[in-house]
Amino acid sequence: MREKICYQPIGIIHTPFADPAGMPIQPVGGEEITGTIEVFSDFAAGLKDIEGFTRIILVYHFHRSTASRLEVVPFLDTRPHGVFATRAPGRPNPIGFSVVQLLKREGSCLLVSGIDILDGTPLLDIKPYVPLCDAFTNGRTGWFPTDCGRVNRARSDDRFTRLS
Repeated sequence: MREKICYQPIGIIHTPFADPAGMPIQPVGGEEITGTIEVFSDFAAGLKDIEGFTRIILVYHFHRSTASRLEVVPFLDTRPHGVFATRAPGRPNPIGFSVVQLLKREGSCLLVSGIDILDGTPLLDIKPYVPLCDAFTNGRTGWFPTDCGRVNRARSDDRFTRLS
């Protein structure tokens, strides 16, 4: 049985990116770029002890993604792949995540770096990044390129905000 699931944003992500074109496609490509995570006041108590973590995981809604396809050509390849074998924003459920560096907390705002998210993106959740639990370095990466420099330099275009 398919059940409708509804989420409410817990905050808003503020970044220098008003448009997807030219934006980093992964946090490693925007290590020097900072953004602010504004957590709504009714969720601010949930930030207690967050400053003890170097990195956090942001879970958010791809609010400007309009083209949902089951096969996509991702930014780092020229061939189509199943959307679930990519991190493309054009998904049946447009949910994204980014692991960012937490620089500091000021009340209900978090200053982060390594941002690869559009300005005004609705924030759904924050989780602490724990290397012991979250870092697996011996896994297969399928079609994804192993050249870190290529990932760092890659920038977004409008392919997932255009209507087919």
